[in-house]
Amino acid sequence: MATTAPETATHKPQASKPRSGSTPKRARATPSDNGAARANGLTQGRMLGIAAAGVIAGLAASIGRKAVVQAASALSGDWLDALKTEHKLALGILDKMAATRDSQTTKRAMLLMQLKHALAKHAFQEENVIYPALRDHDEREEADRLNHDHGYVKQFLYELTELPKSSSAWTAKIGEFHTALEKHVREEEEEIFPALRARLGAEENGHLTTAMNREGFKLA
Repeated sequence: MATTAPETATHKPQASKPRSGSTPKRARATPSDNGAARANGLTQGRMLGIAAAGVIAGLAASIGRKAVVQAASALSGDWLDALKTEHKLALGILDKMAATRDSQTTKRAMLLMQLKHALAKHAFQEENVIYPALRDHDEREEADRLNHDHGYVKQFLYELTELPKSSSAWTAKIGEFHTALEKHVREEEEEIFPALRARLGAEENGHLTTAMNREGFKLA
């Protein structure tokens, strides 16, 4: 009697169930995901680098601008030569302002801004260093009178600011300003300042020059 081979039972492996309380594994990041993350990181890094470079460039530009503005005075020699250079600069700006037409409102505004900046720095130096030196050498009356003139310089600047830049009165006001400033400058350059420099020794004049340039650099 033929015997039949017993059937072999086929068992499929059952998927293992996760243990209770266990955390399922995170999905593995694909190469594209990794590439996007790296790209984002590089972009952020570049942006931070650009921002930092902008800050540094801004600081450098500010320091460089100060150095350029101050160089004209500092390279002129001693304190009196430097002040003469600044006088010439201010009067030159006034000449340019006088040559403008009523239609050139933007140019007038820009020149007025330049004049304000130049005269603010110049007055700061004189009032903080030169006029006190005059008072220390028994020239109090002269120093006070020159300082008084600076009040009228500020008055002219105020009036020019308030005048419409298209006003026909602009040129007339510039003419008045130029005459008053030129008188003030002539008195300083030809009488009062040379007398002070002559009274000071080389060391004192050098100290005055250094002190004046230091004050000027604050507003350059």
